[in-house]
Amino acid sequence: MKKKICLLYGGKSAEHQVSLQTAKAVIQALDHEKYEVHPIFITTEGAWVKGPLLNGPVEDVKQLEFHSGETVAPTALSTSLSEADSGYDVVFPLLHGPNGEDGTVQGLLELLNLPYVGNGVLASAAGMDKVIMKNIFAQAGLEQVKYVSFIRSAWQDAPEKCYEEVETVTGYPCFVKPANLGSSVGISKCTNRAELEAAFAEAFNFDRKIIVEEGVIAREIEIGVLGNDDPKCSVAGEIVPKTDFYDYKAKYQDGDTALVIPAEISQTVYEKLSAAAITAFKALDCAGLVRADFFVTKEERIIINEVNTMPGFTPFSMFPLLWKHSGLEYPQLIEKLVELAIEKHKEKQNIKYTL
Repeated sequence: MKKKICLLYGGKSAEHQVSLQTAKAVIQALDHEKYEVHPIFITTEGAWVKGPLLNGPVEDVKQLEFHSGETVAPTALSTSLSEADSGYDVVFPLLHGPNGEDGTVQGLLELLNLPYVGNGVLASAAGMDKVIMKNIFAQAGLEQVKYVSFIRSAWQDAPEKCYEEVETVTGYPCFVKPANLGSSVGISKCTNRAELEAAFAEAFNFDRKIIVEEGVIAREIEIGVLGNDDPKCSVAGEIVPKTDFYDYKAKYQDGDTALVIPAEISQTVYEKLSAAAITAFKALDCAGLVRADFFVTKEERIIINEVNTMPGFTPFSMFPLLWKHSGLEYPQLIEKLVELAIEKHKEKQNIKYTL
């Protein structure tokens, strides 16, 4: 019997298009002799649209936008599970950013008692909010760059005070980011006050809270983590952007940023990176998958930047490439994630909710 997988993708997020690309790549990676794919497209307005059964790879991203499909309520997922002939074995939320990667959809799936790929509510929410994530990492003893955060109302009430705090805490250069977004959307590099002011305005377009981080001269090294209670690390990879930083255009449009896999690092550095990645994974109580991003300085200081709890699976994405170079091909990676999802769900069924 084929396993029935429900793919959730699209979403009410600035990363909507990234999700479509991820969905296309995952569908192409799936072994359609083993899996029956049931897509549900979430529009930019938040409507859930049931697409036609996909029995083979998608040729064009536009094929994934089922605007004329049957609109369904999210709770319909649990209804289909109760029917022996049409129940899903697992839900794969291929959603990036707010309303998908931040614990909201994960909470819905938990309430519906559905097995799903990836991190749970807490890890997803904490991993999405860069401020909360960094606070947890600090508690776990992980080295980080200096950072400071602001909410929109505080900036509107006293912008000069905010700018001065940045200049005192992080100095220049610094990076201004929306706290709850990924894929480098809304991020700016600042080297002076004028750029800082513009960056604040840009970042607050995407979130009510922003974070400003100290800029460091370092290599950008990433490592994949896979597992539940006993996570394992992939080889490390290095990003060598041709721009000032690895922005949205470099990630998803140009496709010409150099990804060096495996990264040219010593075994000692790799072991430190792996240990830090596992520490971060466990500190957030992650499950399934994580991509941990680091800075490695010339002096070989290991500085964690962030983790991504649902890294992309596009042709230019680092996470699947890291595991490919670690011996796990695309189809095997998807299969492993499905297995981990079912394993996690089965374990939760043993929890007693009554005395």
